[in-house]
Amino acid sequence: MKKIAIVTDSNSGIQKDDKEQGLFVVPMPMVIDGEEYFENVNISYDEFYEKQIGGSDIKTAQPSVGDIQEIWDNVLKDFDCIIHIPMSSALSSTYDTAKALAQDYEGKVYVVDNKRIACSLKLSVKEALHMAKQGKEAEEIVKYLEDTKELTSIYISIPTLAYLKKGGRLTPAAALLGTMLSIKPVLQIQQGKLDSFAKCFSVNATRVKIISALKKDLETRFADKKVTVFVAFTKDKEECEKFVKQLESEIGQKVEIVDDLSLSIAVHIGPGVIACGCSVDSTKE
Repeated sequence: MKKIAIVTDSNSGIQKDDKEQGLFVVPMPMVIDGEEYFENVNISYDEFYEKQIGGSDIKTAQPSVGDIQEIWDNVLKDFDCIIHIPMSSALSSTYDTAKALAQDYEGKVYVVDNKRIACSLKLSVKEALHMAKQGKEAEEIVKYLEDTKELTSIYISIPTLAYLKKGGRLTPAAALLGTMLSIKPVLQIQQGKLDSFAKCFSVNATRVKIISALKKDLETRFADKKVTVFVAFTKDKEECEKFVKQLESEIGQKVEIVDDLSLSIAVHIGPGVIACGCSVDSTKE
């Protein structure tokens, strides 16, 4: 039986390696006012938001090929093969970079476009680790991750359009119009793609909307499936805790994962964001 390692990136919400479990993490870089930073390495959570709210120029970047290669080479000293699960290819080109690099590893590295990010990606990593411990072959794990990539749903309450505009996700004209009309967007991630879902005129209305949308998914798309419900947020933990109670009351189900979103995701959406969603979870079977 081959010894399989799982590699993901920090946009999964996983920030540290766990060698005993066979889990390794590629840190996602940010460039702030021209300098490169990594979450919890050379910038703290509070320092990041202080810079973001203060108007610093912040961009995300890809991990370098050399950094990925160094992680893979070190992992392969102790493991027979790697299943690498980066964030969705629809949101970043890190998948394409890793896929091209894997060609030099003679079948020892499998790169999966699982179409996930944040909590949903974390759950895919959890499932892959579980299957590896069960003795599943790498090809079987990869097939499962590809076959189930669409069995997830995420809805996101955005309090301001400013950071979407700054990150190039909105045209300046659209952002200006939205600001003038006090529009609070609700976004969704389906099949790995970030799309508009609804437009509201208050933060409270966006939260009601995302709860309603998730409740409908649980009653329809996921009615016959075992899922894990999750909530993610940026900066405001107290508001998130209130939202979790409201969500659990509405859906009659426990929220099992509550994560603060990685800073390289927060770059694009800013503070005060709350998201909720669910994904299939084969570890419950």
